[in-house]
Amino acid sequence: MAEASSESLTTLVTGRRKLLLGMAVLPILGMPLLARPAFAQEKPVEIPPPDQDLVEKGPTAVAVLAGGCFWGVQGVFQRVKGVTNAVSGYSGGAAETATYDRTTRGDTGHAETVEITYDPSVVSFGTLLQIYFSVAHNPTQLNYQGPDHGTQYRSTIFPLNKDQEDVARAYIAQLDATGLFEGPIVTTLEPFKAFYPAEQYHQDFLTLNPDWPYIVVHDLPKIYSLERMFPAEYRADPVLVGTL
Repeated sequence: MAEASSESLTTLVTGRRKLLLGMAVLPILGMPLLARPAFAQEKPVEIPPPDQDLVEKGPTAVAVLAGGCFWGVQGVFQRVKGVTNAVSGYSGGAAETATYDRTTRGDTGHAETVEITYDPSVVSFGTLLQIYFSVAHNPTQLNYQGPDHGTQYRSTIFPLNKDQEDVARAYIAQLDATGLFEGPIVTTLEPFKAFYPAEQYHQDFLTLNPDWPYIVVHDLPKIYSLERMFPAEYRADPVLVGTL
């Protein structure tokens, strides 16, 4: 378990109700990560890459994406080649409410968000979006992801500039037109104001706690799908935040 106070862990269990103590989970806890079955996780959707992408210069670029619980979203992007950092945090609200306790109330404007720093010579913004829409979350679920309900779990892209906004908007329209999803994409594009890193005990949570029941059921299947669907982009050694 990541280092956290007993109060922090109580918040994790009672606030989000993520501790699933069902007997159906226990038999798979000892299995290798990629051998665990993908039950309780919606089937990922095979989608085409975006017709429109960015050609970015320089060694570093940033994408800010929200797609439900940040544990799984962070864990996915930490395993993408070219990603140099992926930090769990909050975006969409004010600085004074950028805490887990406040955000879980669902009335702060914040979404659980991941700030992704990447090398555009290795992975493009468009490829990150392809992984985001196909593997990291379900973009057809409005204000929830799986068992997590509330606006803080909404599907949202926070574009950092007009070019990112244009690519994201065009890609959403492209994917809707394919009819590959069971419903319309509800992902919103919201003006980026600021990103606030989450508490330390949330960082690298998937990697540090692969046997946490919620991770086993809802997030490890995403890692399996990433490796299967994006073998050229997958990295087995995740880049970790460490100590902020």
